[in-house]
Amino acid sequence: MTITLRSPVVRTVVNAIQRLYPYALADKSWDNTGLLLESPHRSDLSASHPKKHVVLLTIDLTRSVVDEAIALRSSMIITYHPIIFRPIKSLSLGDTQHESLLRLAQEGISVYSPHTAVDATIGGVNDWLASGISGGSENEESRRVIEKVQGPPEGFEDSGMGRVVVLKEPVELQVLVERVKRHLGMERVMVADGSKGGKVRRIALSAGSGGSMFKNLEVDLFFTGELSHHEALAAKEKGISVISCFHTNTERGFLSAVMKPKLSDVLAEEWKKVAESESEGKQGFEVVVSKNDRDPYDIV
Repeated sequence: MTITLRSPVVRTVVNAIQRLYPYALADKSWDNTGLLLESPHRSDLSASHPKKHVVLLTIDLTRSVVDEAIALRSSMIITYHPIIFRPIKSLSLGDTQHESLLRLAQEGISVYSPHTAVDATIGGVNDWLASGISGGSENEESRRVIEKVQGPPEGFEDSGMGRVVVLKEPVELQVLVERVKRHLGMERVMVADGSKGGKVRRIALSAGSGGSMFKNLEVDLFFTGELSHHEALAAKEKGISVISCFHTNTERGFLSAVMKPKLSDVLAEEWKKVAESESEGKQGFEVVVSKNDRDPYDIV
């Protein structure tokens, strides 16, 4: 078995993903982003791999997604949510996450998580959600971040967590509900109507779990993946409506709609910088969105 650490594939993918979603944008006070698993490069497997290096995109790195990555002979996985959050003192096959990491290392598949960097960047998942619920920038009076990133890199100065969108004209809550359902490809969402018959003009939104970000905002609607019972109840009592879609349903569609085409373009640019001697005869990269990745909840 021939093993070379820090393969050109890993370098290329990390460079590409950080061009789109810089590590400096992530909320490092709690998040664990970056290269989480650098697997030994298996050159003995290269000949059996596809003509292009496969990069698999997923929201959660479950055992089912690991099976898919191995079946696709992937070179790398980009998982939105980090599979490693807390320090690991030992690795055991008795733990499902440890098992996944060990299997991926054995197969030479590395893992990177951009998570909150994708939330914060302009044009990231929160802007994708904002455009979906507003119906497009032509319907917006303004759009701003809720929490700005401190010390962002050059070119990302306006980045931040969450968004507040002010519509040019107030809209019925049900109109926004239907927009969200179309945008996310969902038949049903959870709605707490605090409008008392009024229309919605000011919207606070956040992918995933937005409760901690929505404090002290004077808006008509919270749009997020999940709020706790008490957060939703408090919002409704204040006359603020809620559209909640289950955590990952506010994130998953972004992979196909935005991340896949953007990453494909940047990977092509980065691959041109790789020396011919390191390319292993591959024709670049193919970015694939996981078919096995799904929210743990079914809405029935």
